[in-house]
Amino acid sequence: MTIRTNTPKLLDNPPIPVQAKLAAAWTSLMFLVIYIDYFHLYQPGEIDEIRGGVIFEFDISGTLMSIFFVIIAIPALMVLLSMTLPARVNRVTNLVVASLYIPIMVFNAAGASWDWAFYYALTIGVEVLILAFILRSAWTWPRRVASPVTMPTSREADRAQQQA
Repeated sequence: MTIRTNTPKLLDNPPIPVQAKLAAAWTSLMFLVIYIDYFHLYQPGEIDEIRGGVIFEFDISGTLMSIFFVIIAIPALMVLLSMTLPARVNRVTNLVVASLYIPIMVFNAAGASWDWAFYYALTIGVEVLILAFILRSAWTWPRRVASPVTMPTSREADRAQQQA
């Protein structure tokens, strides 16, 4: 009689770089923003207001559309910047942009009727949670202490500065 003893295989869970977490969070936020804006069109009378030239009590103009573009372009660029900027600049940029976007997301509820309060609370709540994740990830960015072995000598540092 043979007894089989299989040890369970654990799934590999390698650490994910902070840059990838941030880029994924900004991507998720962008998908939400797009769909939330799309679902907004299903509210009664919204398409008629847009046809009438008004969005959120603002007259539709090139200036308004440019402002909307900038509001959407910045998080879209943050996907790229989160993967490409150097760590220190990346951390600061994510902290600043995510902090500025919390009030922007909350502003989406301006002028909403109480009939849609649950919808706005839910959508804005998820957006703010993603922004909080971005803030937490950037704030707790792992640091490493430079060891004397990895620290460049003064000659190497001078040479690196001259080449830059």
